[in-house]
Amino acid sequence: MKIRRTTHPDALVSILKQALSPDRVRNDAAERSLFSNDASIFKGGASGPVCFPVSTAEVQAITRIALDHGRAIVPRGAGTGLSGGAIPLGEPIVVSTMKMNKILEVDLVHRIAWVEPGVVNLDLTKTLMPLGFHFAPDPSSQQSCTIGGNVANNSGGPHCLAYGVTSQHVVALDVVLPNGELVHLGGLDAEPEGYDLRGAYVGGEGTLGIATRIAVRLTPNPQAVQTLLLAFNSVEDAANTVSAVIASGIVPAAMEVMDQLITQAVENYVNAGYPTDAAAVLLAEVDGLSSGVAINAERIAAIGREHGAVSVRVASNDEERARLWKGRKTAFGAVAQIAPAYYLHDTVVPRSQLAGVLRRVYEIGAEYHLTIVNVFHAGDGNLHPLILFDPRENGVLERVHAAASDIVEVSLSVGGVLSGEHGIGIEKRDHMELMFSFDDLDHQRRLRSAFDPLCRSNPGKVLPSPHSCADIQSLSRIPEGVWG
Repeated sequence: MKIRRTTHPDALVSILKQALSPDRVRNDAAERSLFSNDASIFKGGASGPVCFPVSTAEVQAITRIALDHGRAIVPRGAGTGLSGGAIPLGEPIVVSTMKMNKILEVDLVHRIAWVEPGVVNLDLTKTLMPLGFHFAPDPSSQQSCTIGGNVANNSGGPHCLAYGVTSQHVVALDVVLPNGELVHLGGLDAEPEGYDLRGAYVGGEGTLGIATRIAVRLTPNPQAVQTLLLAFNSVEDAANTVSAVIASGIVPAAMEVMDQLITQAVENYVNAGYPTDAAAVLLAEVDGLSSGVAINAERIAAIGREHGAVSVRVASNDEERARLWKGRKTAFGAVAQIAPAYYLHDTVVPRSQLAGVLRRVYEIGAEYHLTIVNVFHAGDGNLHPLILFDPRENGVLERVHAAASDIVEVSLSVGGVLSGEHGIGIEKRDHMELMFSFDDLDHQRRLRSAFDPLCRSNPGKVLPSPHSCADIQSLSRIPEGVWG
């Protein structure tokens, strides 16, 4: 297909405004600067015009205009991503789905809801809760992240230990391909015919097109819930408790660990009742039928004591439970009390390797003269080490990134993987070759090409050179001095 380029950027903006409306196409410097970044540490993006479609037809129109004028597109939700996946490279058209925020249909009989991609994660659950259901994936950013972004990154969350990540809760999607064609992936049947293109799309980080309607699975609210807070004299004891609980046959709804420094910051921030003298705390939650919940809570408490728990507390009511979870889910914000900036990774390691890897993470921090705090989804081994730093310190970013790279390599060396929920984006793109063979990466490139043969959808993300698209290699390299 021959690509035509506009002779002047204003002409492209004018065409986009005709396709949408003038107030939903922004091209001023301030707006483009805002959409050139996400919540990651990467700050080297460059946005072109920013569009705010309100329908599938408008997304198709934007995509076709971009194709006709030789411009790439970058889909974007709330911008809460932490791997640089929504960072525009090379001034592409940014397609914000935030105005596509309707819950279109709730089918309680079939336990399915059709939603637009801009629906905020927590808003969906708040709508469903009075009906006896909720949306199980619950990222820490669920108050602001969107379902479209969750789909793009196959997001997880504390309660995905028992219920699974986003892919397990998406049954079908309407997707606008990079050529403007609308396709339906997946289906409401238990076993849709053909290849699992739904599964291929979820986690594609915007490289396979733009989802405009998403059918999500509804999870019934549990009959009973018990939340436990266990305190330990070492992070290793907390990690070993997690492994022992899973080995006993119990699969809690959630198991979260925070070390002492982050616990102290959280307690000072939300006053949730966390023990600030503990080296680590384990927040464990079990749900289901009342009798089974009570038995499992007692077993977890006993296992914790066997592995060194110095105290075990059970939330006495919903209010106390909510405070404990508020503390966990605002942990990243609480870090501002300790340092002005942080770099967050999310590698995953086998549960049996948790204690050893955590020990090594602290050693890496000491080697680079950096403070590292840990808060993580312990049940599935999803680490979230926060490397704390002051960006005003000369040379600190080089040490931060060197330490982060070492953490990735340690995680992979014990059989771990690059990401549990944040995605690859720009951040881990150049580490992909440490985890995948040349043939593995080539097959991933071929899958992407099947959806986007011209490599116009979110170029420069996920796949490293030479598996990335040759015509955007100049865009996909991270310029010197833009991390910070």
